[in-house]
Amino acid sequence: MLEKHPFPTCSILGVNIAVTNMKKTVAWLEEDISELFGSYICISNVHTTVTAYEEESYRAVQNGAAAALPDGKPLSVTSRKRGFAEAERVTGPDLMGEIFRISARHGWRHYFYGSTEETLAALREALERTYPGIAIAGMYSPPFRPLTAEEDRENIERINRAQADFVWIGLGAPKQERWMAAHEGKVQGLMIGVGAGFDYHAGRLKRAPQWMQKCSLEWLYRLLQDPVRLFKRYLLTNTKYLWLVSRENRRNR
Repeated sequence: MLEKHPFPTCSILGVNIAVTNMKKTVAWLEEDISELFGSYICISNVHTTVTAYEEESYRAVQNGAAAALPDGKPLSVTSRKRGFAEAERVTGPDLMGEIFRISARHGWRHYFYGSTEETLAALREALERTYPGIAIAGMYSPPFRPLTAEEDRENIERINRAQADFVWIGLGAPKQERWMAAHEGKVQGLMIGVGAGFDYHAGRLKRAPQWMQKCSLEWLYRLLQDPVRLFKRYLLTNTKYLWLVSRENRRNR
């Protein structure tokens, strides 16, 4: 496994967020994918960063990743304010699209673990239509309960038999990051936790307009689509993030 990614990092609430952009990230994966087998990448945002600040074990999971990429724009904005002018956002759905687009050329294979059977079926149809030649090695929707040790072993064997280069994990944060860390070195492929990325590429969720993304308002767009589930996460967690980062900035002066 590759022990270190090529990017500088900015520590935000104790999480080492990679300072990168989409082009550099894709180039890294193209060059080092085979060396990354067995490792995992976190797609980090305000919610995961605040959770990591509050839970030491989850912070270790984030910092144990091959990279914690700045999915949430507030993370790249904070990095730029702290002197990393080149910091940009690398969202999970966008990274998926960039990798899918060049997969046939590289012969990459993909496994999808998470979500529901209905979403996975829609995802397969959408990917095969949008990215001709994409190799989907397997898909699996695990039960919404803790797995037995035997079930977990069977899942690992199923994934490894598929011989996937990319193992996309869609269990939602913080569950998916904890799952990847627990399976580091066991799963033969690069695990990337993409949360709602399955739903976006399956056509079940719509991305925010570009102007909202550029203004750090994609969270608001998602909140309007699913207010009951996301109200606490976005409004309370975003407020907490702003306060904690402001306090951290004062301490670092």
